[in-house]
Amino acid sequence: MQHGPAVRRRKLGEELRALRDRSGLTSGEAARMVGWHQSKVSRIETGRSGVKPEDIRSLLDVYGEVVSAQQRALLEALSASAAGPGPGAGAGAGRGREWWHDYRGLLPQEYRDFISLEAGARSARTVELSVVPGLLQTPDYARAVTRAALGGLPEPKVDALVDVRLARQSVLRADPPLKLSAVLDEAVLRRQIGGPGVMAEQLRHLSEVTELPQVCLQVLPFSVGGHLGLTGPFVIFSFPDIADLDVVVLDHLTSSLYLERKEDLEAYSAAFRAIQAHALPPRDSSDLISSLADDA
Repeated sequence: MQHGPAVRRRKLGEELRALRDRSGLTSGEAARMVGWHQSKVSRIETGRSGVKPEDIRSLLDVYGEVVSAQQRALLEALSASAAGPGPGAGAGAGRGREWWHDYRGLLPQEYRDFISLEAGARSARTVELSVVPGLLQTPDYARAVTRAALGGLPEPKVDALVDVRLARQSVLRADPPLKLSAVLDEAVLRRQIGGPGVMAEQLRHLSEVTELPQVCLQVLPFSVGGHLGLTGPFVIFSFPDIADLDVVVLDHLTSSLYLERKEDLEAYSAAFRAIQAHALPPRDSSDLISSLADDA
């Protein structure tokens, strides 16, 4: 288990080295073409150095036709989380102009890492036991969750964090959109976060999003009893084009951990499939949510 920035730097470096090899260039030749010292290319490829978006673009321009447009977009997206604290990673490193960097004084690095992964992913699979996933929260529900989780936070900061939560939801409207598969414990639907009015609105919103083709929402009913998800919520991000880049994110009270070993990914993917198999089918889940919304 590792923290995000170091893992992302290593993965990004591996992909850049593979592209350089495919282009037929040595690290020294690539460095000369960009106007760098060879050691800079080596530090980037070994994950010892953060990498700025303009550095990514310079290298990819040199590697030319071996880089697809989709690979270019993903590698630039990964540079945000790859640029966390570390040698060569300045305060402005990463995707620089991405919207979440406007909130860097408010958001901890780990949350920015998570957002950048979410923004670059092709799909996300998540199991939630307590709250509605952030991508599916209404503004009032998000505000109630934020107040409960971060008690005593000044209202302007609460409002800013809610704005961030809502801005994240743009990935579901992107082209192509993030494909979201979510399994919610029935407790998520019945916990009165924010009061009856807020919860009724949230349930109606969930009922609406079940109709979106990019969202698969299932409910794990109380009748299932014990299940694998009881060990805690998790998210699995999968990415386009680049192999072996999936990552599992585990949230804790004060930090997030990233699991990328093959055996960990296989274990959590198998767990997600097992949990899905015990959950209600999407249509039955939608009917249950609609029924709860009507009764709220």
